[in-house]
Amino acid sequence: MTTDPSQGQPSADGELWPVDPAYEPQGGLRRLTHRDADWSGLQVVVVGLGLSGFAAADALLERGAAVTVVSRDSTPLMLERAQILQVLDATVIFGDDVPDAPPPGTHLVVTSPGVPPVNPFLQAAAAAQIPVWGEVELAWRMRAKEGAAPWLTVTGTNGKTTVVTMLESILRAAGLRATAAGNVGLPILEAVLHPEPYDVLAVELSTFQLHWSRSISPYASCLLNVAPDHLDWHGSFEEYRRVKGRIFDRTQVAAIYNVQDHTTEHLLEDAEVVDGCRAVGFTMLTPAPSMVGLVEDVLADRAFVPDRQRNAAELANLSDLVGPDGTPPAPHYVANALAAGALSRAYGVGPVAVRDGLRDYQPQPHRVSTVATIDGVRYVDDSKATNTGAAAASIAGLDSVVWIAGGLLKGADVDDLVRDAASRLRAVVLIGRDRGLLREALQRHAPDVPVVDISSTETGAMAQAVRAASEHARAGDVVLLAPAAASMDMFDNYGARGDAFAAAVRDLAGGAQ
Repeated sequence: MTTDPSQGQPSADGELWPVDPAYEPQGGLRRLTHRDADWSGLQVVVVGLGLSGFAAADALLERGAAVTVVSRDSTPLMLERAQILQVLDATVIFGDDVPDAPPPGTHLVVTSPGVPPVNPFLQAAAAAQIPVWGEVELAWRMRAKEGAAPWLTVTGTNGKTTVVTMLESILRAAGLRATAAGNVGLPILEAVLHPEPYDVLAVELSTFQLHWSRSISPYASCLLNVAPDHLDWHGSFEEYRRVKGRIFDRTQVAAIYNVQDHTTEHLLEDAEVVDGCRAVGFTMLTPAPSMVGLVEDVLADRAFVPDRQRNAAELANLSDLVGPDGTPPAPHYVANALAAGALSRAYGVGPVAVRDGLRDYQPQPHRVSTVATIDGVRYVDDSKATNTGAAAASIAGLDSVVWIAGGLLKGADVDDLVRDAASRLRAVVLIGRDRGLLREALQRHAPDVPVVDISSTETGAMAQAVRAASEHARAGDVVLLAPAAASMDMFDNYGARGDAFAAAVRDLAGGAQ
């Protein structure tokens, strides 16, 4: 699991990494390893005009590249961005006018993260041997030549946003100028090119972003867990799993894995990291040397201490993780805190700052958030549970649940989720396009659990779902929105779905008074 940094791309300390010639056949791009390189004259096509596409086009134009932006969509915000880029001499092409392939003379294609590799335009670029970078790859190559902020990178099927924002809180508690970036917070290019440089970046990376990245060399990296997700984008679980493992490639100091998810350890064993990079595990059990874990109610570090065979450092107490409503932390939340603590310790943060950062941390919206308690029933918004693994973790921390579930399952199998959750279910309310797959699994594995099927896929169906859930709930139960599915069949995003749930609960509370 090591590599010899002998040629190709530079790491953070200036050493060079091998570059896959099939990925970058035009060797001239290898010189583009920092923001002050000569980007002028480069002919670039940027695919997509979302936040990342706009940031990429703007950064390239500022450095003298000739930029064409293509976008099948043309929302009012995209049209506004297009006007700005056109003033800067970019060419912007929308809708049916987008060509089938990059124009002749194109040196590079930069793609937005949501565009899959089977996209015909990207396939045409590959066939023409035109390199394709993601915006994260571009950001890595746009770092400062000297003194660039190190990256602490995180991925996983579930929990990555929580871990990255926890890590941001810890780094700031240590007095560092730090921010969460990438798949959360600032677009990574904005963070890298910020006029007031950061000391360190906490970088969340999705598999979409990792797929198009080849030269990133993080100071420390972490893979939280791997469960089936985005199979429609990747084509198979094996490919999704493989891409998740890329988070470890070229890691310099510490590669952090989940002791209780063996896939993460196996992917680390297969990774190409820097000589001397340490493997560090996090676990909900008592940690062995080179691990962080739990000793009774203490988050303990046996990885980044002197004489780790006999010593440990106390990072925090479980009481430091109690939510603002006094709810004890769920097991997956504790695991996330351990992962964030391990990453910060790899960077040299002291135990007191870890504790203070975890105490100060405010959980992100729509992640196991209590909306209200009505007649002894707690209503919990976990709309961010957009896959089966996240929903399973949410349900596992509860005893008696009225579960609101459904949406776009993205090719996921729900049998294991339903089978494992069956004993905790008081009732289930199904919403969304793929609810039939959940209903069939419930018939197989929980035939005695009452099921309410909300056939409407209009946004107002959430109010129907909450009312139906309240009719089945009893004092002491939790009505849990943990859909195990994406939201775009009914809502703009998971946040809008969670907001609709919260609004329906507030309406219910008003009627109960």
